Amino acid sequence: MQQDIFDEKLHPLSKSEVPSDYDKHNPEQKQIYRFVRMLFSAAQLTAECAIVTLVYVERLLTYADIDIGPGNWKRMLLGAILLASKVWDDQAVWNVDYCQILKDITVEDMNELERQFLELLQFNINVPSSVYAKYYFDLRSLSETNNLSFPLEPLSQDKAQRLEAISRLCDDKYKDARRAGKKRSASVDNLVGVRWVPAILS
Repeated sequence: MQQDIFDEKLHPLSKSEVPSDYDKHNPEQKQIYRFVRMLFSAAQLTAECAIVTLVYVERLLTYADIDIGPGNWKRMLLGAILLASKVWDDQAVWNVDYCQILKDITVEDMNELERQFLELLQFNINVPSSVYAKYYFDLRSLSETNNLSFPLEPLSQDKAQRLEAISRLCDDKYKDARRAGKKRSASVDNLVGVRWVPAILS
């Protein structure tokens, strides 16, 4: 089953033994925060990448009709962060970089996680600026309701155009690879070069 790629018992993130009740106890907010912060800090990802990550997680839950739970949340977030970092951030983050952060995970496992995540998203990695803005304002409202700080600035015209261009370019590349019938076990690390190409928008 394709959704097994997210199961931590089948695909552990560390060599430590996964407790038998790993899928019975919901993680605390602090635990989720520490996991995400560790990845974002080590990979030097931006706050904007976090918004794109959230878009991908929600898209995965909708498209694949699965629930996020105690036994799969880490790998779902990891897959979403991996994709978001390649689509949005200027930093070249490769699958092998995540293997250096999560020392016990293999490149092959990361590649497979990415490939299956993309398939479950139906290769829809496009994030229009309107979608980004919606998530931004939803998160800002949520943080205000819970008396939390919200360091992000609104999406500027420049960033909106950049997001649209990068999303379209990556979307086209994924679709081209899919049309060519390629099985992408080597991941989409080659999209990193796309970030440095200036786009002219009319």
